[in-house]
Amino acid sequence: MTDTIDKTAIRDAATVIVMRDRLTEPRILMGQRGAQAAFMPNKFVFPGGAVDRSDAQVPLAAPLTDLCRNRLQEDSDHDHSHALAVAAIRELWEETGLLLGQPGQWPGAVPGDWARFAATGHVPSARALQFVFRAITPPGRPRRFDARFFFLDADEVASDLDDFSGAEDELSHLQWIPLSEVRRFDLPFITEVVLAEVAARATDMSPPVSVPFFRNDDEESLFLRLRGHPMTD
Repeated sequence: MTDTIDKTAIRDAATVIVMRDRLTEPRILMGQRGAQAAFMPNKFVFPGGAVDRSDAQVPLAAPLTDLCRNRLQEDSDHDHSHALAVAAIRELWEETGLLLGQPGQWPGAVPGDWARFAATGHVPSARALQFVFRAITPPGRPRRFDARFFFLDADEVASDLDDFSGAEDELSHLQWIPLSEVRRFDLPFITEVVLAEVAARATDMSPPVSVPFFRNDDEESLFLRLRGHPMTD
């Protein structure tokens, strides 16, 4: 990423939870962050990262569903949905080498950091992404993110699910972890919370109507469901 990082700001971020074999023996794609990473060192995490300024200008062959886009706009100062979807696809590509897109030609010039993606003959597509969770990093951490978690059925990936050769070096030990075994790994707290939500949706093919929001601001922590109603279940 080329953006200059303001370590005091809460940055928008996108995370992708990819599940394969969801109806038989579901497995989740995860990798390990480096020991020297400033944020969550050594932890096993989903692919993801901060939104880049250029993400809002990247074309999509198909947008998010209306339901997911509407949920993303709730409790937000403006519509981040397009940039968040692009960031999710970009981070999945950069960190794992897996491609989420449709065959086609890019309309106009290809941004430099998308050249390798475009060379595959695909344009990014967000239609298969399902917005399932939102969480803001608590105060006091070295970096803070307003992370939106997207669920993706691995059947929607346009490349070989076991080929991570195109991945950059942000995550090591990329692997498909059985959902029944994933809590044996060193996971961040919020990842464990998200996994519980995902496990409950493993056989549900439709986007969730209600999305959990773990909100941590400087005054209090709230666990909400978008549209901002405190959780009761």
